[in-house]
Amino acid sequence: MRDHRTRGHRTDRAGIDYRSPVLRASVTGVAALACVLGGLLQPPHAAATVTRIGVLPDINYGPLTNYGTGCSYTIEAVLTDAVTPVSLYDNGIPLATIAPTGGVALATWIPTSRGPHTLTAVQAPQDGQVPGVSVYVGVGMPIGTSCLVV
Repeated sequence: MRDHRTRGHRTDRAGIDYRSPVLRASVTGVAALACVLGGLLQPPHAAATVTRIGVLPDINYGPLTNYGTGCSYTIEAVLTDAVTPVSLYDNGIPLATIAPTGGVALATWIPTSRGPHTLTAVQAPQDGQVPGVSVYVGVGMPIGTSCLVV
């Protein structure tokens, strides 16, 4: 059997002294630096925000307004947080609290009184101003699946 050293191959490796104080200090320093950087690189906690709210007239119609008492409408709130429930308000009165789907919350709204209505949405913790939409509600006259608003 031939010795591998005769072909010019070197089979012995340089040893690393793991007991070396310099190596220990280097490893400890790198580990400490990784811990500090890991703490600094945490993503900041972003507050939830409703970016837009709207109310769809669905298939209701009127000459002055499309919104009438006793008629059904869809409220749509677009959100930055796709998980946290959103609370909807009609003139500051709680209307519904619902879980969003894919960053959008949809709810049914049936106004009970005539006049101006401001619909708002809040997703806690709200960051900044609360968006709203203002509509005027007239008298609704249900006709099948839609309403005529006068």
